[in-house]
Amino acid sequence: MPHSTASAVARTIRRRGLLSGSARVIVALSGGADSVALAWLLREIEPRASWRLAGFVHVHHGLRGADADADEAFCRALADRMQLPIHVAHADVAALARRARTSIEAAGRAARDAAFADALERLPGTDVATAHTIDDQAETVLLRLFRGATQRGVSGIRPRRGRIVRPLIDCRRDDVRAYLRARGEPHREDRSNEDRSVPRNRLRHDVLPVIAAHWPGAIPAMARFADLAAADERALAEIARQTPAIECGPDGVQVNGAELESLPDAIARRVLRDAVEAAGRTATSAHLDAMLRLLRSDTPSGELHLSRLTIERRGRRLRLTQPRGRAGATQGFEARPLDVPGTVHIGETGTTLEASFQRELPPTGLSATLLDGTATAVLQAATLTLPLMVRPRRPGDRFQPLGAPGRRRVQDVLVDRKVPRDQRDRVPVVVDADERIVWVAGIAQCEASRVTSPEGGVVILKMSKGTQ
Repeated sequence: MPHSTASAVARTIRRRGLLSGSARVIVALSGGADSVALAWLLREIEPRASWRLAGFVHVHHGLRGADADADEAFCRALADRMQLPIHVAHADVAALARRARTSIEAAGRAARDAAFADALERLPGTDVATAHTIDDQAETVLLRLFRGATQRGVSGIRPRRGRIVRPLIDCRRDDVRAYLRARGEPHREDRSNEDRSVPRNRLRHDVLPVIAAHWPGAIPAMARFADLAAADERALAEIARQTPAIECGPDGVQVNGAELESLPDAIARRVLRDAVEAAGRTATSAHLDAMLRLLRSDTPSGELHLSRLTIERRGRRLRLTQPRGRAGATQGFEARPLDVPGTVHIGETGTTLEASFQRELPPTGLSATLLDGTATAVLQAATLTLPLMVRPRRPGDRFQPLGAPGRRRVQDVLVDRKVPRDQRDRVPVVVDADERIVWVAGIAQCEASRVTSPEGGVVILKMSKGTQ
């Protein structure tokens, strides 16, 4: 008979549809108790499943000296015992954070994303399984609530995000570790998890034990709340998307306020959020409140300036535009996400951008503009915070072009490259999730993402014209 925790994990995989029949699963293995337990739980379930274990991926972050080396050795030994291959990625996360001017946490996430993508190709696999539990979900919900997140934010950790799956998302951490003890399996302890200067660690060690002591069902309740919030968000967002209130055109994004008058605030706010995102920006709760007040005020006109977005009310309509320094300028196309790997076609400009990941430089080298009108850029993967976004330039956009001594305005770089004025708003600008410009397509890539170690993984961006 399978262990009760293994049966619970198998139910999660079936109920949430995490793994298809032909899936080849790679386990993200840190050496800690949860990831080691995940490896053995999936091994126990595998004989009765149609999917198969493909191996492990381990990321050495270069942060903890001999301890990190011992973690790697432990993971390699476990892979040998389980007779599965392992892909080990080495990254100097501290150096990556300095070069990218970002946090250690953000650089670490980028390094892991790059390692996962590489492992999926090398082993190969279809999905990467991580060891997030109910307790991780509760921590995430609380952290986001404390930071003022909306319902979309407090829906927490998704059971599936792209090719990453979380088979333990319905299990308590204590149950997972009890399973590991019952098997007599060793694991590694990461002493950095005791550092209470990290908000999640402080919450985990100082706050959640008090909550659990006084409200024993609170942690599972927070995880259920996250599931309900996610389901509600999907339903409300779909209703908002079906509301015919948003029009996108060369003059910006317009919202027909008449369509919102009879809607509950919950739907109206999501319509406005969609409008802001269609204009290439991200809306906070405060932004949405200000937009609702403007739309429902007694005056027939007014203007807001929110997060580099101008919102004008004219009668019963709102117009959202990126401010320009000259009259008559227009936004060349709508912002849209670019997955790695993935492709996005910009119909307004007849341009296609492709992103891929690999562990070596392409034959064209670091960047090139080719005779057939295509252009490429090669970026150090660990310096990027995914997902990427493709958008037009915005007022005040600045970045440090590759090889330049300092930061420059995108406007000035385009002028120097003799891009015609009427074409400058149509040049794709690729930014990462932290809104850092990584490539002005066909013009210049950023210095912060210079490739210094191809073996650490590179993201290759390619732009071509006239393809769908």
